[in-house]
Amino acid sequence: MPAVRNIPYGIQQPAVSAQVAQLEEFLGVNLFQRRPFALTGAGEKLFRFAEPFFGNLEKIANDIQGGQTRHFRIGASTIVLREHMPKLLNGVHKKFAGLKISLREGYPAQLESMLSKDEVDLVITVIDREAPAGFESFVLLELPMVLLVEKNSKIKSAEELWQQDKIDEPLICLPAHETLTKNFQEKLATLDVEWFPTMEASSADLIETYVANGLGVGLSVQVPGKPLPKTVRCLPLPGFPVVLVGALWRGKKSPLLEAFLDMAKQRAAEIIG
Repeated sequence: MPAVRNIPYGIQQPAVSAQVAQLEEFLGVNLFQRRPFALTGAGEKLFRFAEPFFGNLEKIANDIQGGQTRHFRIGASTIVLREHMPKLLNGVHKKFAGLKISLREGYPAQLESMLSKDEVDLVITVIDREAPAGFESFVLLELPMVLLVEKNSKIKSAEELWQQDKIDEPLICLPAHETLTKNFQEKLATLDVEWFPTMEASSADLIETYVANGLGVGLSVQVPGKPLPKTVRCLPLPGFPVVLVGALWRGKKSPLLEAFLDMAKQRAAEIIG
């Protein structure tokens, strides 16, 4: 499956597996061990022979196409892909006719992993001020942290929660390793408040849904112009760190990447108002 995700044309995992099996049958040897994956001696020999050709395919294709990449892979959260990506792609297609786009969704840690494995060319996600080693980044938005409560909840402010000896309300948030959740917990520690997640969700949309159904208090960010469900209220978190949403990539910026970043900056300016 990871190999299929890196093949730039439409082919499914069963077809790849069948072709590899046919190649092994033709050669009369096993090219790799399945679990855990490892090339055999014969597989290493074949790889060393084929790698120079396939390793230079992208470069020669880029040269033939006049220096413009024709396949661009983007990773982002579900909200970004649904609410903002269509407008960005309309602009990109006008500048780069015939461009093929691949879209991958996930939460920040997943997206960063995809980028490090070269499964995507660009990621738009929650980032830190300093880009990880080997990555480049650009901040697009600074969004305030907020708590979400069900409309009829008796909680009127976050301060009411901090004053409790023990917070009984369930906390719904992204996984503990995500930047939003980590920064929230670090700030709580400075307030001598303990409030640990009861439910982890993979997206802000899910958090809103569970809050709307009265399952707890959600940790999220306030996005300008994005309405909340009618059964959800927002509680500000004054003094808490802002959440940075930005672009993350590796290596030298191509003309396509430059164009996409410019359009992402324009879109961010539109969101802010």
